[in-house]
Amino acid sequence: MQMHQVRYFLALCEERNFTRAAKSCGVSQPSLTNAIKQLELELGGPLFLRERGGIQLNELGQRLQPNLKRIDQCAREVAAEGKNTQAVLDKEADDAATEALGSLILSWYLARLGSTSIKPPRLSGP
Repeated sequence: MQMHQVRYFLALCEERNFTRAAKSCGVSQPSLTNAIKQLELELGGPLFLRERGGIQLNELGQRLQPNLKRIDQCAREVAAEGKNTQAVLDKEADDAATEALGSLILSWYLARLGSTSIKPPRLSGP
């Protein structure tokens, strides 16, 4: 089972029409139809009653719909968590790189300062 199949299934549940579901998913109607057929093969049978006026979930589809909704929700939460975590990691890496660069520049500057011989001014006296 692939996530796009789950999303297509849920869109089809909502739209009750293959063409509208495909449009809402941003795919062609044949692509959506093929994905649903593959999902039905994987899950053991048809998930929808296909009628002239549209489609509706059959008993198998009704039983599986809550689990497929949970799968979709979990996948969305994982994706959001991944993006948020990556943003934090990127910021931490940027901060560490900035700190390391600053330390490197300071070390270089101090080394240069230490290698020059600065003579104190001569005081002329009586």
